[in-house]
Amino acid sequence: MNTIDLVRRIDLGNSVAEFDNELEKYFVETEPFRALVEGRVDVIAGDKGTGKTALYKILVERYGAIPELSAVEIVTAFNPTGNPVFQRLAQQEKLTEPQYVTVWKAYILSLTGNWLLELYDDAPTDKMRELDELLKRTGLRSADDSASTIFSKIMNVVSRILPSSAEVQFTLSETGIPIVVPKVAFTRSEATGKRAPEVPHEEALSLLNAALGEADLEAWVVLDRLDEAFQGFPEVEVPALRALFRTYLDLLEFPRIKTKLFVRRDLFRKITQGGFVNLTHVNAKKVEIIWEEEDLMNLLCRRIRESVALLEDIDGKDDSDQELFDRIFPDKVDDAERKPTTWRWMMARIRDGNDIKPPRNLIDLVSKAREAQLRREERERRTFEVGQDLIESDSIKRALSRLSGERVEDTLLAEAGELSVLIEKFRGGKAEQNEQSIAAQLGIDESEVKATVKPLVDLGFLEVVGTSYKIPMLYRDGLEVTQGKAF
Repeated sequence: MNTIDLVRRIDLGNSVAEFDNELEKYFVETEPFRALVEGRVDVIAGDKGTGKTALYKILVERYGAIPELSAVEIVTAFNPTGNPVFQRLAQQEKLTEPQYVTVWKAYILSLTGNWLLELYDDAPTDKMRELDELLKRTGLRSADDSASTIFSKIMNVVSRILPSSAEVQFTLSETGIPIVVPKVAFTRSEATGKRAPEVPHEEALSLLNAALGEADLEAWVVLDRLDEAFQGFPEVEVPALRALFRTYLDLLEFPRIKTKLFVRRDLFRKITQGGFVNLTHVNAKKVEIIWEEEDLMNLLCRRIRESVALLEDIDGKDDSDQELFDRIFPDKVDDAERKPTTWRWMMARIRDGNDIKPPRNLIDLVSKAREAQLRREERERRTFEVGQDLIESDSIKRALSRLSGERVEDTLLAEAGELSVLIEKFRGGKAEQNEQSIAAQLGIDESEVKATVKPLVDLGFLEVVGTSYKIPMLYRDGLEVTQGKAF
């Protein structure tokens, strides 16, 4: 058998959960997943590529078969693909934090309420009829209960009642959900001159909670992709997301309405820095997704084991994870006595400056190494022998170069915002810097270095090592950064 036939059988699936149709086969039930389904946590924090969306996707697919969730229904409050539905919030005139709270509460009320009324369309209860009437009065009733439609409806309401000129003195209510009559976009009725009545948040959400109680249901309103929604709009991002977490805390009063928030760790730190009332309450219901190296090895081997024919051909059916890994990859990428094993080499190169090792980086590295090996096998066919490496060192090195280029573009620079200007100044330089070399590189005074680079350290672009700063190997090829000191 030619080696190329075996390499072709290595199928790791897609590293992006939204596009991985085989995720159900590979998914590892980690402690964060168990904590979520058992109702112990509401906030799932993790870095990009660590599996937040994968966890959400498996939750949606499996919840009907999980005993702990027998009385739970999942209400998806975001769209998994395409432009995030919340992006419209960033494109509107900036609101105050309490006004954003009103938007979030109106959205959760409308989304969950319309979903429940559609579910019980043929046999509504008394509270459901009241809820139906309330949503109609407030202009929040919709025949389409999808997240995009409901949020668009909310934003259309906001657009109508926000001031259209400096002469119009009106702001979105901070105390309740405004009753909006079609063609009327002011605080006072054009016919009577009286202020339109309002429905307090607590009253509306209490009614929704009671309606869910009559159905003996608990609604889990799940929100993800929050980092994408406000990218490029920092002045909106912080107040809007702080308001979302305040909304989460307020909803704890209603036991049948649960919000489940999937958020990046750095974004969570950003919106809670400078003080956040009742942060301890949020942290008590938060879990962070952390991957140990043993977890990553198990994840990779689980995916490889899905290729049953491959295991038979390489005689690896009964192998441990490490033994299976060793059958496919060389002992070392760089063949020298003091060089690390291939696994240690990979772990050192998929990590960022905060020592975060996302599963996505590992899966992409091995997938790219497979592609590079296939190209090599096409040029020079090998006949397979037991004990032979399927993926060779050169292919792994080529894969790292491609991975680095992608992560610089789709993660580092994409998330850096205004910091990308600073990052670009390191392009083509050396991997290790000190305060003097950084001052020269960035064109700033040496006394300003620590404050200037702190956000780059927080971002994971720079790592503090003693008195120096190092650029992680993950980003070096992508920025044409070479090994060595700049001082």
